[in-house]
Amino acid sequence: MGKKDNTNPALAEQMEAEKLARKQDRERRKRVRKEEKLAEKRQRKFDERVGASAIRIKETGGDKVFNIVNLVLLTIILIVTLYPLIFVISASISNPEIVSAGKMYGWPVDISWDGYQKVFSNERIWRSYANTIFYTVVGTALNLVVTMPAAYALSRKDFVGRHLFTTIFLITMFFSGGLIPTYLLMTQTLHINETIWVMILPGATTMNNIVIARTFFQTTIPDSLKEAAEIDGCSNFRLFVSIILPLSGAIIAVIGLFFGVTHWNSYFNAMIYLNENGPLVPLQIVLRQILVKSEFDASLVITGITGNVAGGMFQAEQVKYALIIVASVPVMLVYPFIQKYFVQGVMVGSVKG
Repeated sequence: MGKKDNTNPALAEQMEAEKLARKQDRERRKRVRKEEKLAEKRQRKFDERVGASAIRIKETGGDKVFNIVNLVLLTIILIVTLYPLIFVISASISNPEIVSAGKMYGWPVDISWDGYQKVFSNERIWRSYANTIFYTVVGTALNLVVTMPAAYALSRKDFVGRHLFTTIFLITMFFSGGLIPTYLLMTQTLHINETIWVMILPGATTMNNIVIARTFFQTTIPDSLKEAAEIDGCSNFRLFVSIILPLSGAIIAVIGLFFGVTHWNSYFNAMIYLNENGPLVPLQIVLRQILVKSEFDASLVITGITGNVAGGMFQAEQVKYALIIVASVPVMLVYPFIQKYFVQGVMVGSVKG
């Protein structure tokens, strides 16, 4: 019993000491946190004062004039760029007689959807629209399949003949066979005129896009990653498909946009190699016939707003504006989704050649 009485006070003192140490530790941490918050607060105030003073120092009279001039110029450029688009949209849903009379300046007047009704009810426009979508999707896919492997091969320092192939490809940027030899190649050698392939195969790739993609691979993909994959037994094909391509989303999106817009706006090959009244023409040929050559189908002209020929011609003008909007909407809808990759891909491709 005596031994038990001698150990209890020591144990109690130890517990009290530990309790006091924990309390002191909590108080110390509270003081540290409080001091850190005060230090952060003082730093924020200091940064605000320094920043404000720096702004006041930098904002000279010349800077103010420069900023005002920039703002005015950018506003003018915005108006000049945006007004035609607003005018076409408004004209496509306004009374065509008012638009032709010059009484519509920007905001729709006497809204009429007859132009869009005529466009959407025209079978030839729908068929050419479907053709353009097909040429754009399949053509862009083929462009990427050809361009990305070629760019990756030219970016590899261990690729034998890299400089020779690069020189040969670069020659195509400055010289071509000419229109007549190309026409003979398509019609008499390959026999792809009056087929869908004449809209897809001739532009399978371009050297400027190969250069952009090659520069991306050279500046973005580290050599150590390739070496590690090779040590693990990864073949060149698997390295490209499983590692390189997943890391190249930005440049694929940018080059895909370049090729896609080119296919969407393409009309020259169709004009040369396809029958303009045939079933394979893209939407741009129909646009050209309506906007440039003023050729309208009977379904677009005969029935007008006023029920006569003059009314039909007025409505034909409305159809022009409606068709411009219909042809532009897909590109306008796709661009925002890849905008975040656009600047990154273009800037990477422009660092060095």
